[in-house]
Amino acid sequence: MGRHLKSQKAHDHSLIALFNSTPSSSSSSSSLSSSSSSWYVESIHLSSNPVQTGSKVSDEGDQVEVTENESIQGMGIMNDIGGGSILEWKDVENRFDQLAWTGNRPEPVIKWSEFDFCIGMQSSQDFANELLRTLRRGRNWKLDITKPELQYFWFRIKDDSFNSRMRIFFDMCNRNMDGRITETDIKQTILLTASTNKLSLTYEEVEDYTALIMKSVDIKNKGYIEISQMESLMKAALSSKTPLSPTKQVKEALGKNKKKNEYCEEEEEEEEEPMSKAEVMFRNYWRRCWVMLIWVVACIGLFTWKFVQYKNRSGFEVMGYCLPTAKGAAETLKLNMALILLPVCRNTITWLHNHRSISYLIPFNDCINFHKVIAGGIVVGVILHGGTHLACDFPRISESDRSIFRQTIAADFGYRQPTYVEILMTPEVGSGIVMVVLMGISFSLASKWPRRGSPVLPVSLRRVTGYDTFWYSHHLFVLVYALLIFHSVFLFLTKNWLEKSTWMYIVFPVLLYTGERIFRVVRSGSYEVDILKASLYPGKVLHLKMQKPEGFNYRSGMYIFLQCPQISPFQWHPFSLTSGPQDDYLSVHIRTLGDWSYHIYSLFQEAVLSELQECPKLYIDGPYGSAAQDHVKYDILVLIGLGIGATPFISILKEVAKGVQIAQRDNIGPRECSLTKGPSKAYLYWITRDQNSFDWFRDVMKEISNSAKKQSVVEMHNFLTSVYPEGDVRSALLSVIQSLHHAKNGIDIVSRTPIRTHFARPNWFNIFSRLARKHGGAKIGVFYCGPSNLARELMKLCTKFSTTTTTRFAFHKENY
Repeated sequence: MGRHLKSQKAHDHSLIALFNSTPSSSSSSSSLSSSSSSWYVESIHLSSNPVQTGSKVSDEGDQVEVTENESIQGMGIMNDIGGGSILEWKDVENRFDQLAWTGNRPEPVIKWSEFDFCIGMQSSQDFANELLRTLRRGRNWKLDITKPELQYFWFRIKDDSFNSRMRIFFDMCNRNMDGRITETDIKQTILLTASTNKLSLTYEEVEDYTALIMKSVDIKNKGYIEISQMESLMKAALSSKTPLSPTKQVKEALGKNKKKNEYCEEEEEEEEEPMSKAEVMFRNYWRRCWVMLIWVVACIGLFTWKFVQYKNRSGFEVMGYCLPTAKGAAETLKLNMALILLPVCRNTITWLHNHRSISYLIPFNDCINFHKVIAGGIVVGVILHGGTHLACDFPRISESDRSIFRQTIAADFGYRQPTYVEILMTPEVGSGIVMVVLMGISFSLASKWPRRGSPVLPVSLRRVTGYDTFWYSHHLFVLVYALLIFHSVFLFLTKNWLEKSTWMYIVFPVLLYTGERIFRVVRSGSYEVDILKASLYPGKVLHLKMQKPEGFNYRSGMYIFLQCPQISPFQWHPFSLTSGPQDDYLSVHIRTLGDWSYHIYSLFQEAVLSELQECPKLYIDGPYGSAAQDHVKYDILVLIGLGIGATPFISILKEVAKGVQIAQRDNIGPRECSLTKGPSKAYLYWITRDQNSFDWFRDVMKEISNSAKKQSVVEMHNFLTSVYPEGDVRSALLSVIQSLHHAKNGIDIVSRTPIRTHFARPNWFNIFSRLARKHGGAKIGVFYCGPSNLARELMKLCTKFSTTTTTRFAFHKENY
């Protein structure tokens, strides 16, 4: 492996959006000051072939007139040279004015090194310098820049004609400005492009890509390329690219044909009307709503029952409405302290999830969310119960009229009116205060920032927070439940044991949860696994291939818990299975994100590098169900993963490819396959910001791609956000090399797999539009694993396209 070349520049995402309108260079040049230097206003000769007019056939069969120039721009070839900057000339002028200085000069100037900031390309300083050298035709290009010069440069950059942009790009490659691009020029441009886009290339790869370009256009072996050849190269190479969204002209044709056949399918079915927004919302949320409704009604009912009960008791004369409020809140606490254990009884949940009739009614994928909601209910109950007691009930008891005290509640206090401090020292109050403190610690460390060790927290707090702290602090609830029973025995104003009902609420959930923990310990003891292979990938990702225990059966989309006794005999951490149910091994991908994952990566790193050291001992527990397990309910799957979030979907892709292979072997059609054995088509959209991330699943991607090639049942799309969008001049040469290399070798130059890599972030609206058009009337399950901000956008798109098309999109998000 040769030396790697990596970029040191940060990516400025503000440059990605393309300009909507740009003035022509001819109009801009006329506005230049007469005092400007003469060399930069020279005319530019555009040596290109005449533009030919042709026709293009849309997906629906309409012919659309498209010029060659329009078709090239529609494919995203150098649609922008200014980096997609959202700046206008007035913004550039303001930046110039901020930096300008005069000295002994007749007019203000800026330094040549400040050109990148003025045009909004400060994240690509090297590329901006090359652009300046090109615009100045290589002549003393490091001289200071006047405002008229900058204005001319700016409108040259923003000229939206293909010929103008082709000339600038050609001159950037042609360093000595002799009209001939040599192999050395191409190599330097490839290195600059790779560095700008944070790509890693070896010198051998640069040599290969240079030879590939020269061989493609230098037919006569002249040893150089002219501009007409470069134009032909661009057009020929990029004409093979299939964009995720149709060109403008094709979109217009689709709009004209919409009334005749809005959404076509391979097999015509009964016409379906788009759903209303209310219907979509009902379909998406009715399971959650009825569960939440029952929970809220139960809490209100219990609160009201206890409130009325204590309003009619003698203690009400002393404490007023504070007493029934505290007792009503206590009753809801009993319920919620029981319910909060049920969503984390994972074996029970998985067993119920596997029964379709039950999982149809209960949203098991939202168990963790329901667990959090109940925790919120407990917080409210504690505030009402404890706060009312401390701030209202106890002061009124200690300060009430003695005669009223004797006539009402004196017997409960041994006929002696206590002080406020004496009340706080009683067993029931003391145990309650300790419970609140323990719950406060546990709840605080379970919140988002402390649990993830967020950089928002001070350094001192980050040292004592994180997943490990969250995990251990959650076990304080063992003490909380013990204190809860103790607290209920010494209740104020209650002698009847039937009213001391806390144990009645929690006995079943506590026994169920305890039984589950015991079962997990016993089962995991028999699931010690042998490590068949351990691989270390960039980004500190560990891939483990383990022996599959006998009798270990699971479905794609499930996950397991891992324990490493060498790190801790108590900690279990969840990881999605990336092996398929049909594989004779188990595999997981672990990314270093916390204390435990860092330790296990370090242990296996030592074992792998030393080669003589044995791998650490591992135990597994599971399998457990997740949202991805519901993929079998849909005709079409859309799987969206950000970074390591692709892991839950690898096993699904394997199963879909394998399932269709079996169906074809048994002569089952695609429609029957979707009805009997799950989805007939799966799309994967994997978004990552680091090229090295593609190493994580390279072998798996090749395997899936090869197995699904003939059937076309799995369609995978990789997106690398560190690369500038297709259409940006900074990635133009990459697009050319990518097309040429894939056409010749069938391998993508970025991911080094058969899967083509798209540049920058996906346009989700275009992707959903394409899916809705291609799979009209189908039920599409959209499964997502990643940050919540994108989840909200995807959920809105699912609702939008379900209400405006006949395609049904259902959104699912992974929760751990």
